[in-house]
Amino acid sequence: MTISLGNDHCGYPLKADVISILDSLGVEYVDHGCHSTDPVDFPLIVKDVCRTITEGRAERGLLICGTGIGAAMAANKTPGIRAGLCHDTYSAHQGVEHDDMNVMCLGAMIVGPWLARDLITAYLTAEFSTSEQFRRRVGMLREMDESLGKHD
Repeated sequence: MTISLGNDHCGYPLKADVISILDSLGVEYVDHGCHSTDPVDFPLIVKDVCRTITEGRAERGLLICGTGIGAAMAANKTPGIRAGLCHDTYSAHQGVEHDDMNVMCLGAMIVGPWLARDLITAYLTAEFSTSEQFRRRVGMLREMDESLGKHD
């Protein structure tokens, strides 16, 4: 599995730990930055992370900002992206299992390295359910993406 990784300046301090976690799990990643604590406009990084997923160059994404909220909001603007803010392990795996979450957002000011390891592990080992009810609902999300901007 390849992960599309991105962070803003607030997420940068946690990034080294996240990369170490990905390396220890044997997960490949594409790093879209940023690479310092100098302020950046996070929507640009989020756009690159999401594009890597929608173009099929990565299966899932991982975004880190101060709270994770801004990253999740920006990611969910991209059709085909189902981003979730996760600060607990249940959400990290259940978001994939029930909602086919393909981008997990973390808040570096909230999540430390130990919890990040548990969250990332839960996210990456989870698989989308084969249950018809969950597949139907995700299909409805895809339909919403396709109709975005179209008027009856």
